Amino acid sequence: MHFSKLGAASALVALTSATPVDYEPLEKRGVAFKLAQSIPKALLTGPASVLYTYNKFKAAPPEDVVSAAANNDGTVTASPEEYDSEYLCPVTIGGQTLNLDFDTGSSDLWVFSSELPANEQSGHILYNPSKSSTAKLDSGETWSISYGDGSSASGNVYFDTVSVGATTVTGQGVELAEKVSSQFEADTQSDGLLGLAFDSINTGTPNKLQTFFGNAIPTLAAPLFTANLKKGKPGNYNFGYIDTTEYTGSITYTTVNTANGFWEFTGNGYAVGSGSFVSTSIDAIADTGTTLLYLPSAAVTAYYAKVSGAKYSSTEGGYIFPCSATLPSITLGIGSYKAVVPGTYINYAPATGSSCFGGIQSNTGIGFSIYGDIFLKSQFVVFDMTSPPKLGFAAKPT
Repeated sequence: MHFSKLGAASALVALTSATPVDYEPLEKRGVAFKLAQSIPKALLTGPASVLYTYNKFKAAPPEDVVSAAANNDGTVTASPEEYDSEYLCPVTIGGQTLNLDFDTGSSDLWVFSSELPANEQSGHILYNPSKSSTAKLDSGETWSISYGDGSSASGNVYFDTVSVGATTVTGQGVELAEKVSSQFEADTQSDGLLGLAFDSINTGTPNKLQTFFGNAIPTLAAPLFTANLKKGKPGNYNFGYIDTTEYTGSITYTTVNTANGFWEFTGNGYAVGSGSFVSTSIDAIADTGTTLLYLPSAAVTAYYAKVSGAKYSSTEGGYIFPCSATLPSITLGIGSYKAVVPGTYINYAPATGSSCFGGIQSNTGIGFSIYGDIFLKSQFVVFDMTSPPKLGFAAKPT
């Protein structure tokens, strides 16, 4: 039997300061645990972040975005108070701990490995299957990720024991990089990625591999995880339970459309600052692996019309504004819930001179809106695999 179909999992003792509550199946099921984010990830500039998003979803980027990213070194230095930083989480594979990016917009668990050429290993923690007594090679399985800008990673597949927080999955498919492009190599703080979307978009061939979360569900107290990302400091993911101390009010749930493999849902409109709510259908995904908030062009235009000095810059490949500008909030409707993103969250990063790059950009060419970290860090979010899958949103202190 193929290991990816086994999903064999065993649970370790849960280590969490919060009591698992607010979910009925807890009485009959297994563990629940909190996983704190602890390692800051290098910040992409505005143009580089936009280009990365287009490439991630295999959409053709506008020429000005490509040009702007090409004329930029890819990173900026700023204090945590000035931007929404991203963080990595520790994951143990075959007894070796790597720092991985948790990504609800993809479904591959891939890592930098000892099988990479020496010149592509520098600065990364490497998974070495020869140092694991539980690693098993699947000689017929490969994987490959490539993007429109030429960035890529590919390799073979092992099955090994993977631990995240208090849960351990045995026989988990792990994609080892045998080759990575310079774009991935340059991000020395990240040792790979742990995908939390649906199995259908895993890139393994000839067999799609099941995600860590999918394999872990039988051992969790409830088939869900929550994201409590924060502005400028570490947040946390909770697996198997909902911590009622992390949000205010009630959680509003919306059905997820899994047809495209994403946590995809339909929003119902927006409002800029204290302005009137504009009712409109917004097809969107909740993606922890995307930094910015990508909305329909009408919403983006309406937003920056309320920002003094804001303009679309072909040089920067997106909307910029004077760093001294006071930014309004944006409210996004999800069912009966109105999610408010504070204006301070929308100043993403320095751009040219005294200009700053906007955390809200247009989804033109992508095919759907992306509620990335600019949005997610303002909300408490539940990713629930109960049939049918659903997303839950609630307010929290910001």
